[in-house]
Amino acid sequence: MKSIVILISGRGSNMQALLEADLPGCRIAAVISNKADATGLEIAKQHGIATQVLSHRDYPEREAFDAALAAAIDQYQPDLVVLAGFMRILTAGFVAHYQGRLINIHPSLLPAYGGLATHERALKDGVKIHGCTVHFVTPDLDHGPIIIQAAVPVLRDDTPATLAARVLHEEHRIYQQAVRWFCNGHLHLGADGKVLLNRIEQPGASLISPGLE
Repeated sequence: MKSIVILISGRGSNMQALLEADLPGCRIAAVISNKADATGLEIAKQHGIATQVLSHRDYPEREAFDAALAAAIDQYQPDLVVLAGFMRILTAGFVAHYQGRLINIHPSLLPAYGGLATHERALKDGVKIHGCTVHFVTPDLDHGPIIIQAAVPVLRDDTPATLAARVLHEEHRIYQQAVRWFCNGHLHLGADGKVLLNRIEQPGASLISPGLE
């Protein structure tokens, strides 16, 4: 049974999706937030999950906060640390401490649109396909080894809100899959920094948007 700690800063919809997925071989040991008013904390409590708040405002510098956060996480001896809307840029030392055990989900098809406001930027650029990415975390923000991605079409009348909702639906699906692979021993980060995924490749159809006539 693999132990998981989830980090959140807000509503934690991806956290909730993981809690409700009842993933085999996984045990959510705790949910930790850097914000006391994160609504996801109450959701975690309703599922009987231990919660903890560690405010970054209580620490004079990023390194001090990350050291305290790592100490809080390590109390639960996790096999995997899952970032689910955790709105902090992590230090290189923290990332190195959890190398191969720290994953994140990002609302774009990385390496495109790292950082914030991904949906607004995609619409501004007129892209026809957008999506989300689960990746291992490295010190290079939003550029860690990619585990799984999901793509959605960008529709003519999309707004940032409608596009975000379509992408979020896929986030909930692929984050569960990535965690399931990890807990089942199918997913590893190799010594060369590349993702090792022990599963049969599935041939799939091309995604074309707008569709061909």
